[in-house]
Amino acid sequence: MRSAGRELLSLALIDARNHTLQLFGQYQKALEAVNFAVPQLATLNPPLWELGHIGWFQEHWIGRNLQRALGPRCQPGRARLASIEPDADRWWDSDHVPHATRWTLDLPDVGSCRAYLLDTLESTLELLEKTGDSDDALYFYRLCLFHEDMHGEAFSYTAQTLGLPLDPPLQAAFTPAPMALREPLLMPATVWQMGSAGSVFAFDNERTVHAIGIPEFEIDAQPVTWAQYVEFVGDGGYDREEFWQPEGWQWLQAAAASEGRRGPRYVDQIGIASGAVMQTRFGQPRRMAGNQPALHMTWWEADAWCRWAGRRLPAEVEWEAAAHLAAHRGFRWGDVWEWMGTTFRPYPGFAADPYLAYSQPWFGTHKVLRGASFATRARLKHPKYRNFYLPERDDIFCGFRSCSL
Repeated sequence: MRSAGRELLSLALIDARNHTLQLFGQYQKALEAVNFAVPQLATLNPPLWELGHIGWFQEHWIGRNLQRALGPRCQPGRARLASIEPDADRWWDSDHVPHATRWTLDLPDVGSCRAYLLDTLESTLELLEKTGDSDDALYFYRLCLFHEDMHGEAFSYTAQTLGLPLDPPLQAAFTPAPMALREPLLMPATVWQMGSAGSVFAFDNERTVHAIGIPEFEIDAQPVTWAQYVEFVGDGGYDREEFWQPEGWQWLQAAAASEGRRGPRYVDQIGIASGAVMQTRFGQPRRMAGNQPALHMTWWEADAWCRWAGRRLPAEVEWEAAAHLAAHRGFRWGDVWEWMGTTFRPYPGFAADPYLAYSQPWFGTHKVLRGASFATRARLKHPKYRNFYLPERDDIFCGFRSCSL
């Protein structure tokens, strides 16, 4: 999809909108009677705000953007056309509507939000029919497609946070599959070209390409499983400060005081002897299989497990090289987002794209995750893609794998 032309992009944009509305339908079933009221949490947005923002972002960068044909060379501060919704910027401009205020906005009702999404998509598709075939001309259509896919996944993990029940097909789709376990892979020393190259779409934090020498290393063939993680819990991992970085231990003590935390998020019961894990999945307790990837870990927990096991989290370059070079040897990714040992920083030669708030504000504070999860749309999955969150986030569908020291 990063090099998709107009016809394929048109179909994908329709598919993304259908997926958005399908997921939002789950919220309507559960929350429409209470006007979509949800707790004010730093990790989520009000559902109606999130729905409207998806349409706003597409209209902002395509329908209202007179420089859309310039692609990455677009000047983000230039004046735009008026929105078809007079209050759209006041409601849904994420750069200027502080997160904490989104619960008190006079948002339109669900019917009006759905109509806005329909109108903005129609406008986008009409403009796409008339646009050129160059990568610059298609840049914002690709960006808006991937942006909607990201928010679709956000709807998925927000439903998990809120404990919303899902229809059985979605419940099954949003459950990690058991894995065939393989021995760790020994990767030979190499020089890896890190980052995305060429004229096709790439996110700004993936550029520019630069060579990194990698010594020989050993990396897990798949993410750490529940069976492996239960051993850490059974060995007192949540009570032994020596396995935790100081900031991680501080986080754990605060979580233990407020939540009684002695295991990963949403875990209700861990059978140390049996290895059984009961984890609440979309409001329902589920027994997790020992060969499923361990899920909903903070970076602190992932790092602590590695210290306990005498291992470490991978560097980004190690993960990326293994994903490309060892797929035929059983390197498995895409089940859960995987924490890297790497702090999110710009690559050499970084230059922000017109969507200035995407990467630049988060350098130095967030940790990198690589791969994808079961809730990530297939077209967004890419071995060069860099996801990033604060180390204490565990509401997302995240796990980890390890490397030898």
